[in-house]
Amino acid sequence: MNCIIVEDQAPAQRVLKKYILDYGNLNLQGVFTDPVEALEYLDNETVDLIFLDIHLPKLSGIDFLEALTNPPAVIFTTAFSDYAVRSYDFDAIDYLVKPFSFERFTRAVEKAKQKQESIDNGKLFFIKTGHEYVQIRSSSVSYICSDMDYTEFHFSDKKLLSSETLTYWEGKLADLGFIRVHKSYLVNSSKITKVSGGQVVVEGDRPIPIGRAYKDSFLAKYVKQ
Repeated sequence: MNCIIVEDQAPAQRVLKKYILDYGNLNLQGVFTDPVEALEYLDNETVDLIFLDIHLPKLSGIDFLEALTNPPAVIFTTAFSDYAVRSYDFDAIDYLVKPFSFERFTRAVEKAKQKQESIDNGKLFFIKTGHEYVQIRSSSVSYICSDMDYTEFHFSDKKLLSSETLTYWEGKLADLGFIRVHKSYLVNSSKITKVSGGQVVVEGDRPIPIGRAYKDSFLAKYVKQ
């Protein structure tokens, strides 16, 4: 996993850099004492994980996270436990209170690794099609469209009919990168190859319209960084 450190204290930076090196499966792309510089970096670069201090100059770690449109996984690091509950409002991977051991660091990173693997591989779930329940992996779905009271799951080589509504699947799959782009379409964001002329194009060159009511939220979250 590619990671960065956002931490203004040199001793804490040294500990994190050593732990990252010792862990052996992390690529440290940058260390930032200034959170504003880190935000500028993330405007142009993609990382999988941030080690983020809460007490920072200019803005707090919480404010830093709120400024990110589509934040990566975050492990908070701080000398204070006051913000532990608040950190989970942001779906933080873990909350490390300084000083923390390498063992505790490792447990946190393993959680991040498991989450990343889950995203990469997709989540397994069942859909009811006819009288059967068919298990599918979320990452294999290109898009889902409504067909009156039913929905069609479209894959690269097939489609399946589900008896659940599109609104049902929107709620169930929101955390797996699926986004509503039209009243009749739910798209797997990882399958989008381009956005052009009021449409998103998914793999296989399948164009899908972007509805007026969904355009701003879609562009803000996935296109305008």
